[in-house]
Amino acid sequence: MSERYDAGMKVRRQVLGDAHVDRATAAKTEFDAPFQDMITEGAWGTVWDSDGLTHRERSILTIALLAGAGNFEEVAMHIRATANTGATPEDIREAFMHVAIYCGVPKANHAFKIAKETYKEMGISL
Repeated sequence: MSERYDAGMKVRRQVLGDAHVDRATAAKTEFDAPFQDMITEGAWGTVWDSDGLTHRERSILTIALLAGAGNFEEVAMHIRATANTGATPEDIREAFMHVAIYCGVPKANHAFKIAKETYKEMGISL
C-alpha cells in the first residue's frame, strides 16, 4: 500500500475507531477492495489528513454535507465519530440549522431524527 493509504488508515481509525474500521476491513471483498482503497487514500489520506481544518471542523462539515445531500445512511456513523473528533451535539445542531436553511427543512428534520437516535445509543442525553 501507499504512504497515503497508511496515513488514511491511521486517520480513519482515529476518527471512526478501531472496531468500525476492523468490521469494514473484514467485510471487504475482491469486488469492493478497489473502492475501499480509494476512500482510504482519497477521503481519509488526503482530505481528513490535511492540516487545513481540525478533525472537529471536518466532522461538523462532513455531517452537514451528508445531511444536506440526503446521504443519511452515513450520518449515524459520523455522529458516533464525534466521540473521537470533539464535535459536540451543539456543533451538530448548528450544522443542521444551516442544512435547514440552505438545503431544506425535510433533510434537516431527518438528520435531527438520526442524530437524536444515535446520541441516545451513545448514552448522550440531549
